[in-house]
Amino acid sequence: MSALREPDAEAPDAWRARLLETPAELRALLQRTHRIAVLGVKTPESGAPAYYVPDHAHRAGYDVIPVPVYYPELRELFGKPVYRTLAEIPGDIDLVDVFRRAQDIPNHVEDILAKRPKAVWFQSGIRHDEVAEQLARAGIEVVQDRCLLVELTRIGR
Repeated sequence: MSALREPDAEAPDAWRARLLETPAELRALLQRTHRIAVLGVKTPESGAPAYYVPDHAHRAGYDVIPVPVYYPELRELFGKPVYRTLAEIPGDIDLVDVFRRAQDIPNHVEDILAKRPKAVWFQSGIRHDEVAEQLARAGIEVVQDRCLLVELTRIGR
């Protein structure tokens, strides 16, 4: 007799559907997103994408929560208090926008999983397939190697 499958059990490769790549998938994600935590955010003085991309999202009406890795003196950004981990942020997070080098991302997986955001976005040039799979298997949507600013501009935000 063959083992019965649980009625709500996922197919073994169903997690792959949570790896978002198409323009339609990215548009839908950004349209249902309201609250974005930015892991690795930088200060205005840095002039870096890790500042001006989330600043654009903030000006476009998203609730942007700063989570810097550096800048221990930073207490507030975008009119919001700074948090040192994602898990410390009160309430739900729709999207975690990640500004960390690929080799540094595994160090943040536990924190991401503890917070359970609906989606995680690895910025342009950032790709970590093993972590993406781990997050997708945990039910989190994942975007890799895409610029949030470019995609927001594309949808008119």
